[in-house]
Amino acid sequence: MRRPAGPENTSARPQEPRTGLQTDDNGRPRRPQAPDTGAVRLQKILAEAGLGSRRTLEGWISEGRVRVNGQLAKLGDRVLPSDRISVDGEAVKRRGPRQSRLRVLAYHKPEGEMVTRRDPGGRPTIFQRLPGIRDGRWITVGRLDLNTAGLLLVTNHGELANRLMHPSRQVEREYAVRIHGDIPDGALEALVQGVALEDGQARFEEIVESGGSGANRWFHVLLLEGRNREVRRLWEAVGCEVSRLKRVRFGNVILGARPLPGQWRELTGEELDALLAIAGLPPARHPRRGTTARVPGRRR
Repeated sequence: MRRPAGPENTSARPQEPRTGLQTDDNGRPRRPQAPDTGAVRLQKILAEAGLGSRRTLEGWISEGRVRVNGQLAKLGDRVLPSDRISVDGEAVKRRGPRQSRLRVLAYHKPEGEMVTRRDPGGRPTIFQRLPGIRDGRWITVGRLDLNTAGLLLVTNHGELANRLMHPSRQVEREYAVRIHGDIPDGALEALVQGVALEDGQARFEEIVESGGSGANRWFHVLLLEGRNREVRRLWEAVGCEVSRLKRVRFGNVILGARPLPGQWRELTGEELDALLAIAGLPPARHPRRGTTARVPGRRR
């Protein structure tokens, strides 16, 4: 460790050269980057602490909310186990993904609920229905809009959530859609071939007619990405009106008859391992207990 320069030691030995010293915008010495051995990207550590998805945490770093050893962090920083990390002035309790039990819930979102922690308009949110969690916090794998019901995965593992949401993974999402009114000739073919939306070309991988009569017909559609309101926008682009929309599958997880709207259940060990494989993560260690549907308001 370098001793501070002062009258008592400046003459004792020559001043060490300071070439290559890195400083920040305020002229202070910049925190040296940790060596590669044992160092991990900062956003990975924050995600493993259950603070959010990597995309969210990268935003926090850019906004100056994260410090390492008292200094502002920047995107690309790598940290060692000995480094002190804080977010908004609060120390982060570091833990690896195996130090606490990995949990994934299958929540049956009803229409009219918001996928947000707080709604300024006072509307109900999914987080009012979820169970308590001892450390970390619940992270949703994607979102469903206000008028869309169905399967929503929720986890305490930021890295898992980030991987499942990333477009490169091409995780299958299956929806049941009710179309009201006539369907123009060629509309179904166009939806499979591709339709131009304001944010680029989009398409369904499959469309399967699944019942209904008269003015209302049901279809099951398959997507490999999760753009905002993509299912509704695709149908609207070919002149069709979506009157009901429900997600019935995400990856290998199927909604099924349970849980009921507003309820949740833990994934089985088999479901969890298959989901981790889709995300490119190793299998989990499973506790010895069953999984049951949970009713609203019942926490543990």
